[in-house]
Amino acid sequence: MAKIPLPGSERTVLSGARCVGNAAPSEQLEVTIVMRRNAEQELCEMVDDQNNRNKQIAGGPCTHLSREEFARRFSAVPQDIARIAAFARDHSLQVVREDAVCGSVTLSGTVAQFNQAFEVDLQRYESHFGNYRGRTGAVKIPAELQDIVTAVVGLDDRPQAQPHFRLQPPFRFAPHKVSTSYLPPQLASLYDFPDNLGKGQCIGIIELGGGYRPADLQTYFSKIGVALPSVTSVTVNGPGNQPGGDPNGADGEVVLDIQIAGALAPEAHIVVYFSTNTDAGFLNALNRAVHDSSNQPSVISISWGSAEPRWTPQAMQAFNAALQAAAAMGITVCVASGDSGSGDGVAGGNHVDFPASSPYALACGGTRLLAAGNAIESEVVWNDGAQGGAGGGGVSAVFALPVWQQNLVLTGSDGKHQPLAQRGVPDVAGNADPVTGYQVYIDGSDAVVGGTSAVAPLWAALFARINTAKGSAVGFVNPKLYQQQAAFHDVTQGNNGYFAAASGWDACTGLGSPDGKKLASVL
Repeated sequence: MAKIPLPGSERTVLSGARCVGNAAPSEQLEVTIVMRRNAEQELCEMVDDQNNRNKQIAGGPCTHLSREEFARRFSAVPQDIARIAAFARDHSLQVVREDAVCGSVTLSGTVAQFNQAFEVDLQRYESHFGNYRGRTGAVKIPAELQDIVTAVVGLDDRPQAQPHFRLQPPFRFAPHKVSTSYLPPQLASLYDFPDNLGKGQCIGIIELGGGYRPADLQTYFSKIGVALPSVTSVTVNGPGNQPGGDPNGADGEVVLDIQIAGALAPEAHIVVYFSTNTDAGFLNALNRAVHDSSNQPSVISISWGSAEPRWTPQAMQAFNAALQAAAAMGITVCVASGDSGSGDGVAGGNHVDFPASSPYALACGGTRLLAAGNAIESEVVWNDGAQGGAGGGGVSAVFALPVWQQNLVLTGSDGKHQPLAQRGVPDVAGNADPVTGYQVYIDGSDAVVGGTSAVAPLWAALFARINTAKGSAVGFVNPKLYQQQAAFHDVTQGNNGYFAAASGWDACTGLGSPDGKKLASVL
C-alpha cells in the first residue's frame, strides 16, 4: 500500500533537545486522526457570510447553528470513518473513539505499530521544556486517504503550549516602582460591566494540566464576599483535575482562570476541560468544549498557547477548524495573546501566539491599569521588560487578513506606520501586568497574578454577562467589535517591543480595554 507524506505534518527536534534513544517499541499511546468535514465549503461560506454581514451591520441579527444542526450538516461522513477504521485494522491498531461531529478517530497501539503504520521513527528526547516522545520529518498516510485525512496528532507528545500567567514579583523588584492589586469585582466596576452575574450561561475553560481544590475555591469566594459558583470538571485526556501543589505551575493557571471568571460571573456555570499538554490533548479539549451538548458553553476561555513556529501546520489547521465550528455555533472563544511581547519567546524576529492568532479567536492582550478610587487613572501597554513580561501582539505569519481588519495600520516602536497585511493580534485587552495584578488563592495561599491568562477569563465573564442581558449568545464577535471603537478604552501609550500603542487598533492592545455597558448596548 503506497504511502505519501501528509502535508503540514513535518516535525523538527525541539530547540535544545537531545535524543536519548528509541522510544520503547511496546509503549502504548493514543493518536487522533482528523478528517475532512462533510460540506466543508458550505461551512466556510456560511461563516464568511457571517463575517461580512456583521461587518456591514454591527450588532445586527445573526443566525447561529445549534449544536444538533451543526452535527447534522457538517459531521464527517460514515464512509470516511469506515476507511480510517479499515486502515487501523490493517495495522493492528484499535479504534478507541469515533467522533463524527469533531471529525476525528482516535486509535491506540504500540510505538512499534504506529512506527509501521505512519512510517515514522519515534524517539525519546530530553529537553528543558520537559522530556518527550518525538519524531522528525513527515507522517505518511496511504495515498487513498489523502483527500480524507487532514491531520495526525499525538505521535509526538512534546509540550505544545505554555500557560500565560505570572506571579507578582516582590515590590523591591517591581518595575515602574508601582505595585498594587485588585479583586476581580473591582475590575468589573472599573470596566463598567453590565449589572448582572451571568445567570443562565456556561463558561468553558481549557486546561492542560494542574488542578484545583474545591476547598480553596470555597475559601477564596468566601473571603471576597462572592457566592461560590458552580464548577464542574471534565476529563478529556490524562488524569483530569489533579492539583500538583505548585502555584508557579499549571495549578496557578487553573485556579486563576476559575477564580477570575467565577468572581466576575458567579451565576454562570463554569466547566473546566482538563487534558494533556500535547497537540492532540489541546485539540481534543477544545473540540470537547465546542461540541459539549450537555453543558453547552456559550463562551470558552483559553489561557494556553505558543508561538506559531512551534506548531505544525496540520495541527493549526485542525485547531482552526474547531474554532471555525465554534463561530458557526455562536460560541465566543477568548484566547490569551501571550506574555513575551512581540517576539513571543522565539529568538529572532516577531511572532504571534497561537491559537490567539486564529481569525476565529478573540485575542486578548495586556495592559497595566492604575485606578484612583472607582475610576481608571491610567492604562498603558503591559511591558515589564524581558524578565517581567509584556503583552503578546503582532502580525500572523500564517493567517490572511480578515475582512474586519482591513485598512488597519501597524505602528512600530520607531514611530513608522505600515498597512496591516495579515491577521493582526490582539483584538482586545485588559489588565495583565502582575505588578497591578489580580488577587487569587492558589494551593492554600494568597497570591497576586497577572499575564494575558487573566484577560481571557475576564473577557469571557464579560460576554457571559452580555449574553445574559441580551437573552442570547453574541457569538463570534470580532466583526462587530471592530465597528465599535467607542465601546473601548483606547490605550495609546507604551510598546510590547517592536510594536507601539496608537489611537485606534494597535498590535499591543488591539481595540483597547472594555467599556462593558457600552459594549453590551451595541452588541
